[in-house]
This record gives sequence, structure tokens and C-alpha cells, in this order.
Amino acid sequence: MPLSMERKNEYFDRMKELLTTYNKCFIVSVDNVGSQQLQLTRQGLRGQAEILMGKNTMMRKCIRDYVAENPETPTGVLEGQCRGNVGFVFTNGDLGSIREVLESNVRPAPARVGSIAPTDVIVPKGPTGCDPGQTAFFQTLQIATKITKGQIEMVNDTNLITAGEKVTASQAALLQKLNISPFTYGLVLKSVYDTGSVFDAKVLDITDEVLAAKFAQALRTLAAVSLALGFPTMASVPHSIANAFKAIVSITVGLDNYSFDKADVFKAYLADPSAFASASGGGGGGDGAAAEEAAPEEEEEEEEMDLG
Repeated sequence: MPLSMERKNEYFDRMKELLTTYNKCFIVSVDNVGSQQLQLTRQGLRGQAEILMGKNTMMRKCIRDYVAENPETPTGVLEGQCRGNVGFVFTNGDLGSIREVLESNVRPAPARVGSIAPTDVIVPKGPTGCDPGQTAFFQTLQIATKITKGQIEMVNDTNLITAGEKVTASQAALLQKLNISPFTYGLVLKSVYDTGSVFDAKVLDITDEVLAAKFAQALRTLAAVSLALGFPTMASVPHSIANAFKAIVSITVGLDNYSFDKADVFKAYLADPSAFASASGGGGGGDGAAAEEAAPEEEEEEEEMDLG
């Protein structure tokens, strides 16, 4: 039943209010999501975000009208996102926390005939609880079985459904017999809108640690290129200073009449390396001496035993 003009006006007013209030939103796919599950998701987001569902034609018209009324708004890019069974989750909060709520609210669901499998379905080997009279059913699906303790047992793990394939009637019937609900459904994040920009939801996987690692790698590359070209940059200056210090020390250790504080340590090491070795390995030497002293005592005890 089509919506009345009054209901349409209420919907348009609500969507325009959301477009005005919030500057960020998720574009989510709601395939196979029931009304009860959607209501639970709304409760989990209460105070943080608002979910708006509707027909694509209505949402596109509302966005066009809003852009016509507010020419400076960047929300016009959302019109192209109204494709398929989608909705909007508006927020001004942290996108990462909203994403966690959306991805945590999933429900197991049975395999329905004709539906597209979102993931592979592998049925584990073992007893099925089916009586031997149903062996022909498993043979139809080319599943190796044997009879154990009066019931059918699957011999191997079986890759029953591949992701992207349609579920057949036989596959759905087998999963129902085994009481397996292989799929989980919830709001699937497709894209993210943030102040006029639309990008893939996978961008949210980039954490501060990932950014820091990428930045450090870029600095190392820049420093290496700068050093190779002999062109100083902020990234290469610390390395240039370190290389200059090494060159000065290497020259200073060869001079008898000149030195400086930082080079004295290197000169002392070259003059008497054993002093540094004894300082670092003194503990090991003491243990060796104690072992040598203990050896003669053991020999004396053995001689006394022989005399006895």
C-alpha cells in the first residue's frame, strides 16, 4: 500500500532534519535483516546514531530537494549511494564505535532456497542423527557416509556450498536436517560519508598504529633517497650527522696528538680491548676458576675411596 501524502511529507521532513543535524553517516545493506533485529540495532545505537530506512526513490528525491534548498551542502553525493536494499546510519560520534555496534548485532539464519550464500558452508564429519533409511538423500549430494550405531555418519568434511552460489533445495534440506544455521545476517557496511566525502568502509580498518608504521617507512625511504642524491632533507640530516661523526672518529683514532671526549672511548678500546672484555665477562671467568678448584677435590676423594 503506497504511503499517503501526509506520511511522505513526514518522512521528507525527518530525512532533511537528519541531513542537517549530522555530518557523517554509514551507508548499510540490510538484506535478510528482520524488523526485530533492526529494532535491536536501533536500541544499541540510541543516543549515538539514528537509522533511516526507506524506498530508494523517496530517499533520492528527498536528497535532491534538500540540495536544491541548500545549494552549499555537500550531501548531494549521497544520492548515488541509494542503490539496492540500503539504509543510512547518521551520527556525529566516532565512526569506529558505531561500526562495532553495527557489526556485533548479527543473528544466525538458516539457508533459504534460492538465496545467495555470503560465505562457504562446510559441514563437519561425524554422526548426523539421521536413520539409515535416508542414505539415498546423502548419495544425491555425493556425500560419503557410513552406518554407525544405527545412524548415518559422514566420513569427511564436506564443502556443501560455495560463497556466491545459490542455495539449492537439497542443500537447504540437508542443513535443516542437521539443524545447522550457516549464515549470519546484520547491517553490512558498504560506504562511509564524512563531510562531503564518500569512501569504502574498509578505510576504517586503518588504525593509528598502521598510519605510524606507514609514515616511518616513508621517512626511511625519503632519507635513503636523500642520502643517495646528496640532497639534505629533514629526514636525512640525522643520518648525515651520524655519518659525519663516524668519519671524524675514524680520523681521530689515527692521530696521536689530538682527541675529543666522544672519541676517547674508541681510542681506549683500540689501545686495550682486554680491559673492556674483562669488564663485561668477569662473572664467567670466576665460575671457570671455581670449577677448576673443585676438580682436584673430587680426585682426592676418589683416591681415599680406593685406599679404603
